[in-house]
Amino acid sequence: MTAVLDEADTETGTEQAEPDFVASWLSRAGAFALDVLFGLAVLATLALAALTAPLYSWLWWLSVAIGGLVLLLIALNRWLAPALTGWSLGRALFGVAVTRRHGDRPGPWRLLARDLAHVLDTAALFVGWLWPLWDPRNRTFADLLLSTEVRRADRQWSGARRFAAVVLTAGAVLAAAGAGASYLTVYRHEQAVDAVRAQIAEQGPRIVEQMLTYSAGSMKDDFARAQSLVTDDYRPQLAQQQQAVQKNAAASNEYWAVTSSVLSADTTRATMLVFLQGQRQAQQQDMKFITATARVTFVKSPEGKWRISDLTVLPAPVLNKGGQ
Repeated sequence: MTAVLDEADTETGTEQAEPDFVASWLSRAGAFALDVLFGLAVLATLALAALTAPLYSWLWWLSVAIGGLVLLLIALNRWLAPALTGWSLGRALFGVAVTRRHGDRPGPWRLLARDLAHVLDTAALFVGWLWPLWDPRNRTFADLLLSTEVRRADRQWSGARRFAAVVLTAGAVLAAAGAGASYLTVYRHEQAVDAVRAQIAEQGPRIVEQMLTYSAGSMKDDFARAQSLVTDDYRPQLAQQQQAVQKNAAASNEYWAVTSSVLSADTTRATMLVFLQGQRQAQQQDMKFITATARVTFVKSPEGKWRISDLTVLPAPVLNKGGQ
């Protein structure tokens, strides 16, 4: 009986002594911040630069390439290096190491599965990340699932601080460059859009007036001019409308824009709402006054000139005889 009690006391004492070797929550958090969170922050700025840059532009390719390299370095540092050396950069700096239940070194696949299992720590309203604060062996849910724990390490990598400073500096430079590139891209895009709005506000109503205005005496030339103001896709529809006009008695049609508003704009496309007034007169007929509201879509041609790609009248023109 005495031997059994002594053995039980010994086991209990061992269980109580083991927490002295586990890493503190703050040291684990510091190692995780350096190994993972800092890298993810750099990746986020590079991803933002890629998303704001024109697709397949040099900035897009550069951001994707550097982002891929950063992701690879995070994976090597987080999963392969600890399996081979027992250290990651953050763990070496804060003096901790991930071990299996009995102290032996886990392999890269177990380390990968452990990081994936951290999803449970997050999904449980971050309770899993705080679980080490009251767990006897300072384990997260991922540690409990993969039978791992984080212990204080007696030996330190002598160059950890210097190398960490280099990594932090390089990462900060990359993050600043990514953020700066994103800002410049967005800023320049906004400037370009503002320039487009100004161009359409000034040129759009004049283009619409020229396309819709024609005279009976110069109808052929006026129609040719109108076709030069539209895109290739819209030209057949305009030509069909012009043919219908030519079949009727010769007439004069004149429009002028009263008010207009740019609805939307991009660097190569814009939509405008134009309120028009005009007059129409056919042979042997009284002059008719016209009012119409048109939604017009403009597209920039390869030569840098704005062309009408669609014109929709909202609603149909209201015709009133002059003087009434």
